[in-house]
Amino acid sequence: MFVYLSKKIAIPNNISLHCLSWNKEEGYIACGGADGLLKVLKLESNLSKDANIRGLAAPSNLSMNQTMEGHSGTVKVVTWNNHYQKLTTSDHKGLIIVWMLFKGQWFEEMINNRNKSVVRSMSWNADGQKICIAYEDGAVIVGSVDGNRIWGKELRNMLLSNVAWSPDSKIILFGTTNGELHIYDSLGNPIGKVELHCLVNVTGAVSISALEWYNGRMGYIEQDCPCLAVCFDNGRCQIMRNEADDRPVLVDATMQIVDAKWNETGSTLAIAGYQRSLTQDKDITVVQFFSAFGEPQHTLKVPGRSITSLDWEKASLRIALAVDSHIFFANIRPDYKWGFCSNAVIYTFMKPDRIDHTVVFWDWRNKEKYVKFVKQLLLVAAMDDHCCLATRSEEDIGQYAVVLCNTIGTPLDSKFIDIEPLYMTMTSTHVVVASHEAIYTWQYQTSRSLGLSHIVTSQQRKDGREKLIHIDDEKPHATKAEFLNFKAAQAPTQDPVCGIAASDRLVIAARESGTLHRYTFPHLELTHRYAVNCEPRHLSLNCNSTRLSIIDTTGILTFFDLDARVTDANGQQVIGEHLRFERKDVWNMKWASDNPELIAIMEKTRMYVFRGLDPEEPLQCSGYICQFKDLEIKSLLLDEVFKDPENPNPDDMIELEVKSLRDTRGLVQTVGLKDASQFVDDNPHPRLWRLLAEGSLGKLDLDIAEHAFVRCKDYQGIGLSKRVAQLGNEPMKQAEIAAYFRRFEEAERCYLEMDRRDLAIELRMKLGDWFRVVQLLKSGSGGSDDKQLIRAWNAIGDYYADRQKWSNAVTYYEKGDNQERLCECYYMLEDYEGMTSLMETLPDNHKMLPNMAKTFKMVGMCEQAVSASLKCNRVKEAIDTCVFLNEWNQAVDLAQQYNVKEIDSLLTKYASHLLEKDNTLQAIELYRKADRFASAAKLLVKIARQEAENGASPLQMKKLYVLAALLVEKHHQQVKQKSSKGSSRVDSYMYDDMSSEELRAIDQAWKGAEAYHFYLLALRQLYDGYVDAAMTTAENLSDYDDFIDPSKIYSLVALSAATNRAYSVCSRAFIKLESIETIKEEDRKAYSNLALEIFTRHEPRDQRRTGESLNRLSDEKQPVCLVTGRPVDEYQLWSCPTCKRCASAKEIRSRHYCPLCHTKI
Repeated sequence: MFVYLSKKIAIPNNISLHCLSWNKEEGYIACGGADGLLKVLKLESNLSKDANIRGLAAPSNLSMNQTMEGHSGTVKVVTWNNHYQKLTTSDHKGLIIVWMLFKGQWFEEMINNRNKSVVRSMSWNADGQKICIAYEDGAVIVGSVDGNRIWGKELRNMLLSNVAWSPDSKIILFGTTNGELHIYDSLGNPIGKVELHCLVNVTGAVSISALEWYNGRMGYIEQDCPCLAVCFDNGRCQIMRNEADDRPVLVDATMQIVDAKWNETGSTLAIAGYQRSLTQDKDITVVQFFSAFGEPQHTLKVPGRSITSLDWEKASLRIALAVDSHIFFANIRPDYKWGFCSNAVIYTFMKPDRIDHTVVFWDWRNKEKYVKFVKQLLLVAAMDDHCCLATRSEEDIGQYAVVLCNTIGTPLDSKFIDIEPLYMTMTSTHVVVASHEAIYTWQYQTSRSLGLSHIVTSQQRKDGREKLIHIDDEKPHATKAEFLNFKAAQAPTQDPVCGIAASDRLVIAARESGTLHRYTFPHLELTHRYAVNCEPRHLSLNCNSTRLSIIDTTGILTFFDLDARVTDANGQQVIGEHLRFERKDVWNMKWASDNPELIAIMEKTRMYVFRGLDPEEPLQCSGYICQFKDLEIKSLLLDEVFKDPENPNPDDMIELEVKSLRDTRGLVQTVGLKDASQFVDDNPHPRLWRLLAEGSLGKLDLDIAEHAFVRCKDYQGIGLSKRVAQLGNEPMKQAEIAAYFRRFEEAERCYLEMDRRDLAIELRMKLGDWFRVVQLLKSGSGGSDDKQLIRAWNAIGDYYADRQKWSNAVTYYEKGDNQERLCECYYMLEDYEGMTSLMETLPDNHKMLPNMAKTFKMVGMCEQAVSASLKCNRVKEAIDTCVFLNEWNQAVDLAQQYNVKEIDSLLTKYASHLLEKDNTLQAIELYRKADRFASAAKLLVKIARQEAENGASPLQMKKLYVLAALLVEKHHQQVKQKSSKGSSRVDSYMYDDMSSEELRAIDQAWKGAEAYHFYLLALRQLYDGYVDAAMTTAENLSDYDDFIDPSKIYSLVALSAATNRAYSVCSRAFIKLESIETIKEEDRKAYSNLALEIFTRHEPRDQRRTGESLNRLSDEKQPVCLVTGRPVDEYQLWSCPTCKRCASAKEIRSRHYCPLCHTKI
């Protein structure tokens, strides 16, 4: 970072200031001093006429300067309540006043005077609800924002000097005049003391000068970041993570500390005080800036004898200093983590709710941005089309990663290194990283494109693409070892590296002593050492690597000529000269990428462009320089970007022109081409010649234009000049020139005025502006060219198709009769009806039909796919489509229609394959779709047999047999239809692979369904209590013992007969049970014992009240009703047309479906 003084405000009557505070919300500055002085100021930036002058470069004036009366003694303490816009002040007499803003003026709201002691410190908590007031005698008062006292306490034997709240308002720290730090909770209960490690081995009395605890409102720069600063008057400082941190950051500022403050983000601690000057033998006023980890960032010398206080503004871009009777303002130029490549700006910031860094890849020209989140990001560098991110590894302590990305944040490659990346820069082929001790280079891109051959492991180093040297090596050389020795590179050095610069030819490393090391690429060999009289902070090489620009720690810019040969004091010739050139307060610089003599620098809020050592007229600007090319400078107002980093504004990118470019443009426009040509001759640059050529073309001075194009090597421009010179018509020349300068509207207007609509159409066609082409074709009295109009319609369709606006594309493809693209759009829209209509309009054997058939096939539209295939005479593909989509019936029909014999063998082969894979159900479905119903029924009967053996439920068995029987019926109908049509090909082949037993089983499928139907009916009647009907139905099952286990049949008969007290029937059922040969002996014995037990109690005679005696166990056969299970007479029969089974006409009237096959009645 860099800090420089920018403004000074004097206090009237030379009254010395004692305290100062800057309101973080509204920007008010309160300052207090002797004789009761209390002023509130407000510094506001004025809007400049130039939109580019914004931020710190904008002029600022006091919009408020109010002197408030109320204190009679010296005002010692001022503090703001930022949330409620209240100001609290106290003087050396102990008077406390709370001020409030009313109608643009500050007025007293509350007054309190304890009249016992002086207030040494006051602090509002993070949310502004409470204030803690610490008196010197140990009294503490905690009050609310509305003036009520919450609690008060006397801390005995303690003289207080400082107070601070913790960010969560749960802890209060009290500092004493003897240098102790006590911890209390928010209710005033003591907790303990803070261990002060920074005072170890310190003798003598010390006191706390500043106690600052960052409130964390804007987040933290890192996880577990130090935020509590304790500064003592002897220069010792302790920065802690919390009040109990046993490993704090220790800092020795080597100065007498007066005050210290955190900036708004907690990243920088500013410490004000006095430092002894060794050269002047007196104390000088300084402000030192440290990072949260104690790293020194900058030292600012301030004029004056006594500095008493300081504070930051909200954006942390300015700091106010109370010095004697003046308020000094200093501008802060932070070291943002950012880079610029191509048209992309890469920058990082922290969100309060996240612990990782937010990295934004912002394409400012196209207004697009890509956001990535990176943990423990350290550095950012960019060049050409790549950027590089350096991060700290989370898993391995002491290991770091260097990640190569493109302009949208996509990682391309990465390397792991074991040195801490403190400095990083990029060239078009290399990444250069430096720690205090070593330099590491990585060739991330060669003449070949990045590919798999470039990917290596994190340890294996191939092809010498990575180099590592120690800064103290006298003769460093590139090793070709597969492993880089990072351990040797970490050896400590007495003269650390403090900066690096690199070009395609050189690497320059600067050391704190002022020594410069020059290394060559790509071997990284040390060729020269130079010495400069400063400590470099930033380095930069010009485009031909002949001159080095250096900004030292004090902000002084100097140049070093690397190739100059001079004679030293000893009379020896040496290479390298530190030029006698200095510029103060420089904080940014950029060499031109196309001219080694041009450099742009930022000096305070002015941008200077130097040609050699001569400056041009400065421009007001506060941006960071991104690019210097073609006499144009791109500068980014990063301060404005970081005000709302999630929504960057393209207006924050400023494009500035150097003076020679501005002067040339003025000469061309106002003076004349000859003078302008002479000026460009004296100040040659390709951009100036191009500007002169453009101006000459505009004035139709083709000779000067051609000469200028030759000087800037613009061969297209030379061709244009010659082409325009051959045109005899001046409007035609103006049109050609306007088109060259991309003033296409003007060129078209010229063509139309000359009645050359054809040239205007040709121009728009070259530009791809097909909408305008259509307008031009439809306008005019001569009609339009149909071919050109069709081409325009198709081009507009391509425009919408490229943007995936398929429905819009369809409209224009229809107008252009582009059937191929129209089919593609229908497919993308899934408009298969449109595709079908298009297919029907195509003639036979059209070249699109095969592809359309494939498209329909892939989306499962069999009928349309077959139609498309048949339309182009591809019968085989049509049949294959049916097979692929399992439409076997259609495949068989096509095979029969077109006499294709391979379908039967293919069907059989595929069915055998399914059966081998035990996919019987799929084989059944295959046969069913192919209209081979007998084969499907055969497999279903087989499944039914297997399920019966596995003990499947009767209902499932009935369903299987009904389905098989229905397939058999369809087969019979199919045979009848083919026989009636006289077809010579009857499906006898359906039975060729079946045995007689299988044929009989298929023919008896209805009987199997009937068996399980009556079995279920008997069970249902028995459970419903209709025992007589159950017994009658069960007796019918004796005809179905080849489908149902006889033991189940006669057990059901015996059970229902015994329940119905028909013991004669029951006795015959037991006789059948005991005579079954397949039952086990223990089951036979159990049946015998049960029969003995029953018929010992009951005689084997029917005891029913009706006296009926049914004997269905005999051989007599009668039709049985499907509804009741009882026999029916002939005249009562109702027969189902599908299953051909009967039922009582009386019982069937109340039903809508057949009880067996469920056919609708």
